[in-house]
Formats: sequence, C-alpha cells, structure tokens
Amino acid sequence: MSAPLRVGNASGFYGDRSTAWREMLDGGELDVLTGDYLAELTMLILGRDRMRDPALGYAKTFLRQLEGCLGTALDRGVRIVTNAGGLNPAGLAAAIGSLADRLGLTARIGYVEGDALARPDALTANAYLGAFGIAACLDAGADVVVTGRVTDASLAVGPAIARFGWRRDDLDALAGATVAGHLIECGAQVTGGNFSFFTELPDGGHRPGFPIAEIHPDGSSVLTKHPGTGGAVTVETVTAQLLYEVGGPAYLGPDVVTRLDTVRLHQDGPDRVRVSGVRGTPPPDTLKVGVNNLGGFRNSMTFVLCGLDVPAKAALVRGQIEEAVGKEGLEFTLARTDHPDAADTEAASALLHVHLRDGDKARAGRAFSAAAVELALASYPGCTLTTLPGDATPYGVFTADTVPQDAVGHVAVLPGGERVPIPPPTRTDAAAAHATEVAPATGGTPARHEGSGPTRRAPLGELVGARSGDKGGDANLGVWARTDVTYAWLRGWLTVERLAELLPETAPLTVERYELPYLRAVNFVVRGLLGQGVAASTRFDPQAKALGELLRCRIVDLPADLPAGAPERVGEAGA
Repeated sequence: MSAPLRVGNASGFYGDRSTAWREMLDGGELDVLTGDYLAELTMLILGRDRMRDPALGYAKTFLRQLEGCLGTALDRGVRIVTNAGGLNPAGLAAAIGSLADRLGLTARIGYVEGDALARPDALTANAYLGAFGIAACLDAGADVVVTGRVTDASLAVGPAIARFGWRRDDLDALAGATVAGHLIECGAQVTGGNFSFFTELPDGGHRPGFPIAEIHPDGSSVLTKHPGTGGAVTVETVTAQLLYEVGGPAYLGPDVVTRLDTVRLHQDGPDRVRVSGVRGTPPPDTLKVGVNNLGGFRNSMTFVLCGLDVPAKAALVRGQIEEAVGKEGLEFTLARTDHPDAADTEAASALLHVHLRDGDKARAGRAFSAAAVELALASYPGCTLTTLPGDATPYGVFTADTVPQDAVGHVAVLPGGERVPIPPPTRTDAAAAHATEVAPATGGTPARHEGSGPTRRAPLGELVGARSGDKGGDANLGVWARTDVTYAWLRGWLTVERLAELLPETAPLTVERYELPYLRAVNFVVRGLLGQGVAASTRFDPQAKALGELLRCRIVDLPADLPAGAPERVGEAGA
C-alpha cells in the first residue's frame, strides 16, 4: 500500500502567523506545504492594489516568508502550493523566480490561471477553479505551484491527485481529500485555534501548531500536527473546523460534491484523528464566481453615553446628526454596555455607533465626522466621542454568481512555460446545487431526547460547542454536542424557531437548518445576516465569527440529567 501524502499548511489567511512556514519546515517530515491567503475580502484588497499598480495583485507577504525558507524546502524535497497569486499568479510566479535567482537557487515554478473573468463592471470577478491544474504542474516537476482563485481545499486535493493518479471519476477519493483540505485550510483552527473549549487544551490555547493531513490513496486521511507544537488535534477540534463556513450536507466543489453527512471521525491516538467514510457525487455543471465591486464611501463615529437617560441621549444625537447631514445612508447602533450603579465611567457607559455610507466621498467624509465632533459642547450631558474626525474610506460589495464549467479557460502553466488546458469534468450534475437530503445515518444515530424532566438554568455552551463564519452576505453557525445523549436532545431542541428566540437578529431572515448526525451537529445558514458582505458591513461582528459564542452564552433550560463537561472518552463521533 502506498505511503500517505503528508500535506501541511502554513497560512490560513492574508496576515496569518509569519513564522509558520519556517515552523512547519523545521518541525518534521512533510511532502507538501500549502498556504491559503485568499478570502472574499482579500480579493477586494488585491483588486485595489492592482488599481494602484498593475504589476501587483498578489499576496506580497508570501514572498517575504518564502525568502527565508525556499532553500530549506528545496533541500528537503518539500513542494509548495499556494493561492497567494491572487489576481496575478503569473506575476507572483515571476517574482518567485527572481527571488530564487537572487538566492542562488534553482526552483521549478508552475502556476495556474484562467479564474479571472472579464467583467467590465466589476473590480474583480474570479471563478473558483478545482485541483487538476495544480496536479498538472506537480506532475511536470514543479517545486512551487502558484494559483489564483481556486477552492481552498484544492491546495491539498491537487497534490493528492498528482501522488495517487486519481481521475475525474474517483469521486469518493476526491471527496475525502476535499475534507482533508477543508480541515487544514484555516491553519490552526483545526488544532485548537478559536476552539469553544480552549481552556481544556493542554496549553490553554496559547500557541497552537499548524496542521498536517496524511492523505491515503483511497482519500481517507489522518489529521495531526508536528510533535511538540501547541494545541491539540481531537475529534472535537476537527468537528469544529469541519463545520466552519459550510452550508448543507452537499458541499459543492468544482471537481466533486462532498457529502458532509458521510464524514466519520475517530481518535486514532494522541493528536491524531482519522477521517473516513467520505462519499462524493458528480460536481455541478457550474462554477462559483466571486465578484467584488466598490460600493461607495463610509465613515463612522462613536459617542459615549454615560449614566442615566441613555435612550433619550441617543435620540438627541440621532436628531442632531440627521439635521446636520440628512438621513440618507445613516445607520445608528446603540450598544447597551452600561451597568446600573457603576463605580467607574466605562462600566456606566453605553456606546452609540453612527455610520454613514454614501456614493459622495465628501458627504461621507469630513462633512459627517466634523458634524459629529461639533456636538461636543451642544448635545447631551457628558458628551464625548471615541473617534477623531476623519475622511471617508471606500468599501466593497461582494456578490456570488455562477458560470458554466466549460466557459472558463482553466490553464496550467508548467515549469518552462508550456501551457496545458485543463478540461472541465465530463460528468456533472445540474441538480447538485440543490441536493440537500441527508444520507441515512445507520448504526448509531441516537433517538431524540424528549427533555421533559427536570431542568436547570445555565449557559447553552456548557453542553455544546459552536463555530461560525461568513460566506458573502450569509453566515453559517455550526453547533455540535459533546456526547450522543446530548446530541439526541440538541437535534430536537435547537430548531429554527428556537434559534430566533436566542438570536433575535436571525428572526426576520431566511434560516436553513441541517442535521449532521455522524458529527453530532446541527448547522444553520442565515441568509443575509451580513448584508452586502464583510467589506460593506457595519455590523459589530462583520464576519459572524463570534455568532457561535453568542449563542453559547445564552442562558437556557438544560435537562438536569445531561452532564456538563468534556466527554468521558474521546472516540468516534456519532457512533
């Protein structure tokens, strides 16, 4: 049997731990080291970079990170795959070549392009490509492969295709590798970063190591990390990341639809979790397209409202600001952070956030912020602001679109310059995007816990973990139970209606709910919670990263017979 492919990851976003590349190369054996730099907001940032200088459009920090470790990777035979190419993979590939020459190294560099679409009305428009272009570059001997907008998981799937020779119809293997890629794509999130029960980690979550996926020829994998690094790899840390930024059970990708309701997790030793049983079906006949546009200009000012009559003080400010600049584009958010009978100013104060969005930079700029400051001696008692007057800044709007798979010119540019077209899959499923049914969860799905006995008032988070995130204007919220019996209660108790009671901002929105029994989890997709996307949002938590923790802190009636705390043993989820 072939040895597994050890794929590590050293970056989960543009701005992640700068030393992670060196830590991963020095920490132990690897075959491939990946780096994920792209998010919807990142594409907007890179688009603005390219407006200033057409030679840019890629993640510049990657070059600085690579400078200190390219030689090590080449010496150890570790191949590097990254989407840091952003909007200009050819430009980054050329810059890596120049870096190698300057360092006196010989590096074979390939890159993938074809994701950029011609949309004159858009700042950026990029299709999410799959993994076969990456595989073609690696098959041709590339030491470094640079891509633009591919799916995050493709950074791991491509090397697996190249290692094991998978074809388009090896759907289960592709799906298994997709899960492995999704698990490591966000760096330390799968090793204990942003984990609900971080206080239970061996080091208290101080510095989690970066992850490794050992991918096997059948697509199954083991998630782990280098010995001696912080954090932990457990069924629960893996479950948390598996629930991150996903929708229904059908996880759509350009190469395969991965059935998340078939994923099985099993603790395979200390810091080792086996991922198996993943099934795949043909991909959709379309590719997702991320589109970024400049939406206008915005500015914000925050008033501190201390002591009594907070609502009246907020109303006074609102009337004064509207009279000064007009009502259009204004948004007021009152955060009741004040406490009664407080002994210090901060504890006695609420915050009134005032936002203005407008197509007119002048109106959203000093005209607005100066009008707020001018109220300092002419408004409510104790008037003060946390912000100085400033100019407006541009904001972006993200939308998602689709194009036919065969409408995109996916190309692998091999070391040496040969351009190899990557054909689209021959077998697709036009209905894949609407597949939401849950596969039968035989062999262990618990019956529903009726919860009719005695209860106790306590935070929901005593029994469940959560992970949440953003997808354009939507948010996802995955909630998992720590034991089978708790999941039996959770799946009957946490309905869409109950979620609306606990998180009132979801009540007027469309909310989809999915059960994932093998993971002891329920996943919600909240449509429109984030408006026009993170770059345009004025929400306090614009990417919904804290939505899960907000849910966990709500005080509810928990069944008294459900014990709080960690599972007694760590084993197979849902079994």
